Amino acid sequence: MDSSTSEQPLVSAEVVEDEALVAAEIAQPQGEPCPSCGCPVEPDDKFCPACGTPHEVKVAEQAPPAEQTVKKYFHCKTCGANVAIDPQELSYVCPFCDSTYVVEYSPDVTGRQLPEFVIAFRVTPDQAMAKFREWIKGNAWYRPGDLHMAEIEDKLRGVYLPFWSFSMLAQSRWEGTIGEYYYVTETYTTQENGKTVTKTRRVQKTEWWPLAGKHHKYYSGYMISASKGLSQADAERIKPFSLLAAKRYAPYFLAGWAAEEYQMEIEEAKKICYEEFYRRERSNITQFLPGDTSRGLVVNTEFSFENSDLYLLPIYLLTYRYQDKVFRFLVNGQTGLIAGDKPVSWKRIWGAIGAGLAIVALIVIVIMIVNAASR
Repeated sequence: MDSSTSEQPLVSAEVVEDEALVAAEIAQPQGEPCPSCGCPVEPDDKFCPACGTPHEVKVAEQAPPAEQTVKKYFHCKTCGANVAIDPQELSYVCPFCDSTYVVEYSPDVTGRQLPEFVIAFRVTPDQAMAKFREWIKGNAWYRPGDLHMAEIEDKLRGVYLPFWSFSMLAQSRWEGTIGEYYYVTETYTTQENGKTVTKTRRVQKTEWWPLAGKHHKYYSGYMISASKGLSQADAERIKPFSLLAAKRYAPYFLAGWAAEEYQMEIEEAKKICYEEFYRRERSNITQFLPGDTSRGLVVNTEFSFENSDLYLLPIYLLTYRYQDKVFRFLVNGQTGLIAGDKPVSWKRIWGAIGAGLAIVALIVIVIMIVNAASR
């Protein structure tokens, strides 16, 4: 054995095997060679690890993700249950311990705008139910006498309903004709006791003047129902809401209450708002005009400085059934203002009409008898 061979260290087979395993676990350099130094450059490296030459990173086309059911998860702090829920639900009650939780939507998941303001319930469910019982009993004569026995179809529910609120500046150019009244004395003749009599009377005349000008006003606070179940006409019946009491939206406001996501998009609501603010602007210009009257008013309005907010407003809903027809009762959950629909008793109405006709006929008969007796 020569000296060179004797100087080589002895390595056990066990050590060699361990080092081979470790080396196998280490990712070896791979990729395109660097154009400057030839060192392999990984596909995701922006620079060569050896010489620092910039390297173009090629983004691979990703296949569209497979469809999957999106879920929201929460951990119940009361009973410890982990529950998966449908993201379409805004509020949720734990099925194990009946604790109330609120799930806040993520715009990335739903593509929906989150509420910005909320007005909390001040009327309790018991108070709202008491209002219904009092209202259903307080009937006019033309309502059914047994209306208080109507069956409740859907129990009283407190729900936060979405409303769009808009504020904007209206700038208008208008033109029209204004009229100013003046009076003249006219002479006329008439017959009195077979004789011709000359009299005078005061007659109103109008002098018309063309006029044009500008008008501007800032309008705000008009609430448009974005709910599918509450029409704008029904919403007007339980307005107004005091917007001064509005709070910045926080999920805990919805705990224990149902909440509906808006069904009317903001652009559709804005068109309704334009019509309302134009109507108000035209009315204000009409009141602003000098003179006593006006005609032919033309108003051209442009809106600017537009601002919109999404509110959740507290409303109680109750439906009841009377003779196979369903009617609705509403309560403003902030102010307690109520509105509802009641059936009409046509029997009572026709009975009243018949009684009235009978009284008229009786009076006519009495008059005829008296006239006949006087002759």
